[in-house]
Amino acid sequence: MTTSTIKLNDGNEIPVIGFGTFQISNDGSTRRAVAEAIEAGYRHIDTAVAYFNESEVGQAIKDSGVPRDDIWITSKLWLQDYHYEAAKKAIDLSLTKLGTDYVDLYLIHQPYGDVPSAWRALEEAKQAGKIKSLGVSNMTPKIWQQFVPQISTIPAVDQVEFNPYFQQQTLRKLLAQNNVRLEAWSPLGQGNQALLTDRVILALAEKYHKDAGQIILRFENQEGIITLPKSVHEARIKSNLNIFDFELTEVEMEQIRALDTGKGHHDPEAPGVVEMLSAYDVHADD
Repeated sequence: MTTSTIKLNDGNEIPVIGFGTFQISNDGSTRRAVAEAIEAGYRHIDTAVAYFNESEVGQAIKDSGVPRDDIWITSKLWLQDYHYEAAKKAIDLSLTKLGTDYVDLYLIHQPYGDVPSAWRALEEAKQAGKIKSLGVSNMTPKIWQQFVPQISTIPAVDQVEFNPYFQQQTLRKLLAQNNVRLEAWSPLGQGNQALLTDRVILALAEKYHKDAGQIILRFENQEGIITLPKSVHEARIKSNLNIFDFELTEVEMEQIRALDTGKGHHDPEAPGVVEMLSAYDVHADD
């Protein structure tokens, strides 16, 4: 199965569905899950320094036999490396762990601290061919307006929490001004049972002979959102990709848009978030 792609504002084509690896352990679980995802047809794998599983992602990709250029790899810089020299070293370490000469997309994972210095290192890595596209993550409209005016290259994506209950309307309007794509982490609401059993979602699932997750992912796809569903179960890995054989009507899209509460689980602007994340050491075992 081949997923379609979306063109980013830098001209690169990114697969619209990626396989997320957040909270998948580096005890062989990530390697197995990524191998199953590639076998199922995923050609976009999302990892991060802070996931501690870049090496297993890289090994699964290498073992798959799929040409490197046919798989889009995303990773992310952790905020303890948001200094120019530290960021340069961290980028090279990610490439080493992934076993590749370049990553397709590299993100500023948490939008705090010396983002401009870290971004300069990312820009230089892009010029050197180590990174194809640059992006950010967890930037709210307020944080975006704080940092983006300080940098010279407009990000290609902002990876944030997104699902039918939290549709990021204000952020999407801001990003659209520069054709920045929104990538959804938690596109299924992190297993939110209220969402997965919502009567609107279930009625559409019955109509199209799909499960709730497929209806949600199809909605997000039709909204132009890049999604990163995660699972360690082979059947779910496959089903999350099987959303291209039906299309929701505009009336049905409006029904799901009406589910938006405007609230998510994670608030990047909440008091104490910076302190909590800053205490997280991603290089303890390096």
